[in-house]
Amino acid sequence: MYIFLITFFLLYASMHFYLFLKAKAVFAFGPLVSIPLILFMAGMVFSPLTVYSLERQGLDSAARLTAYIGYTWMGVLFLFVSSSILIDLCRQTDLLRISPRISFFIPLLISMSIATYGYFEALDIRTEMVIVKTPKIPKSIGRLRVVQISDVHLGLIVREERLKSILNEVKRSEPDLLVSTGDMVDGQINSMTGLAELLREINPRYGKFAVTGNHEFYAGLENSLDFLKKAGFKVLRGETISVAGILNIAGVDDPAGKQFGLFAEVPEKRLLSTLPKGTFTLLLKHRPVVDKDARGLFDLQLSGHVHKGQIFPFSIITRLFYPVRAGEMNIIDGASLYVSRGSGTWGPPVRFLSPPEVTVIDLVSD
Repeated sequence: MYIFLITFFLLYASMHFYLFLKAKAVFAFGPLVSIPLILFMAGMVFSPLTVYSLERQGLDSAARLTAYIGYTWMGVLFLFVSSSILIDLCRQTDLLRISPRISFFIPLLISMSIATYGYFEALDIRTEMVIVKTPKIPKSIGRLRVVQISDVHLGLIVREERLKSILNEVKRSEPDLLVSTGDMVDGQINSMTGLAELLREINPRYGKFAVTGNHEFYAGLENSLDFLKKAGFKVLRGETISVAGILNIAGVDDPAGKQFGLFAEVPEKRLLSTLPKGTFTLLLKHRPVVDKDARGLFDLQLSGHVHKGQIFPFSIITRLFYPVRAGEMNIIDGASLYVSRGSGTWGPPVRFLSPPEVTVIDLVSD
């Protein structure tokens, strides 16, 4: 955890330093501009810590305002640095011959335009349809509809209106079963009045099941589990359950729990080996990683976590750590893996080339 935070703040500070050098080279400003600009950038670098501190003190309005400013700035800065580096590379190789001033304003315009578009893309909840044909679903059932939400990140930015939009898509799909594959909550959650009640309105005939994501542990596991329980979810932490004798569901904790000494460590192979082989087995797991020892013991794994990068070109970086493709069915050793792009947003309230989704999976008797 500490290594991640140190790495994050070093990289984020470096991006600000890059912007400062670019701006100074173009405008040649002196100390009267440099000092306020440096102070602003320092405030933005540490804005996530400021948000966390304000939340802890119960100053929700101030925390929300700081979060919107700080995280929106984070998204714009990432887009600016990405496009600016690309333009700099083109200039150095003589593919693009423009002045330093123009090379500053082009990425600025690009980043502002994409961030504006991305704000609305983040509100555009898509429904993704997936059909899985299997002989393990009884012919008498015909079709079992599982709806997946993931990475909603309820907190300061994703609130009632966003949740209502997500749940409207869920209701429209008329699920037999609703699952959440982690990160339902984000940060401090003691002020999320009414959100659990909105989720509780969804009552599929075969129930609602969830697993922990890394943010359930960051937000405080006890509070997160209490919220999910109030929302009507059965949280599976290294556990399995049989649904009406027609479906096995297994769920595992996110490994982030190890950092807090709260990880329910049950090997997936041992967990899944106890289940009857003739019944369709659904594995809920936050991170899109297939345990090599568990292959052949489940039929479909549903995951999330990576948001498909959320903001391109960050998706290129996430592919280095999680090479499976989000938003598509991946077949691995005869088992299926579906990775949701996520239903909400983390950090910047922006998405680019990664629209949020509610996933509808039809398990069809074949």
